[in-house]
Amino acid sequence: MAPEPADTSTSFLRAARSGNLEKALDQIKNGININTANQNGLNGLHLASKEGHVKMVLELLHNGIDLETTTKKGNTALHIAALAGQEKVVAELINYGANVNAQSQKGFSPLYMAAQENHLEVVKYLLEHGANQSLPTEDGFTPLAVALQQGHENVVALLINYGTKGKVRLPALHIAARNDDTRTAAVLLQNDPNPDVLSKTGFTPLHIAAHYENLSVAQLLLNRGANVNFTPKNGITPLHIASRRGNVIMVRLLLDRGAQIDAKTKVQYPLGMCKKYS
Repeated sequence: MAPEPADTSTSFLRAARSGNLEKALDQIKNGININTANQNGLNGLHLASKEGHVKMVLELLHNGIDLETTTKKGNTALHIAALAGQEKVVAELINYGANVNAQSQKGFSPLYMAAQENHLEVVKYLLEHGANQSLPTEDGFTPLAVALQQGHENVVALLINYGTKGKVRLPALHIAARNDDTRTAAVLLQNDPNPDVLSKTGFTPLHIAAHYENLSVAQLLLNRGANVNFTPKNGITPLHIASRRGNVIMVRLLLDRGAQIDAKTKVQYPLGMCKKYS
């Protein structure tokens, strides 16, 4: 198929981005290539999804636009809607059959993008419709990892709570760490003395205790040999999490037990995370 004239293509993409349904439908009627895209690979569906134009999204889908076409970065319309927090568009795309676990060139999933931007309702909707929160990026970050790093408390809680009942089931010791339940944690450690058991998303119970500021269970884990500097592929240590949370007491506990203040994640050092609280 011959490429669209630049002016026609640009006009159509502008209509999609602005939600000008009448203009877009008129151009579709006149035979424009509905999958035309700009230099970054963004087509009308990508642009309408980003801006939250639900009616435009539905009309484009009804007229045959490719649901899974990706941008040059490998993002689908669902990635873009999730990143922008467009819950209604996310719902329509999934109802139309969008791949909820599609990954971009760097391994980002729609769930990862929503978690990164603190879009709680989008995260919830994606989880309820089959999103796999154990999918890592090429750097080893999961949705839980990026939510922990960014300090998105409600998203973290949702991912962890969903993990206790969904497809990414948390080990019992992680649940005890979340609840600051030292009695249960002690019993579990008697039966299985490994305090550094990993969840499917790559975190130890001490990471969870650090996030929830649960000192009692953190002390228990450390007393039972938990690795204070345990570093999953994403590089996030318990100290990074405690620093991000601004929990001075937890930070002191971890430092007293040998936490490395110069341990670096893919982004920054614990000290850098603390600056916002100083």
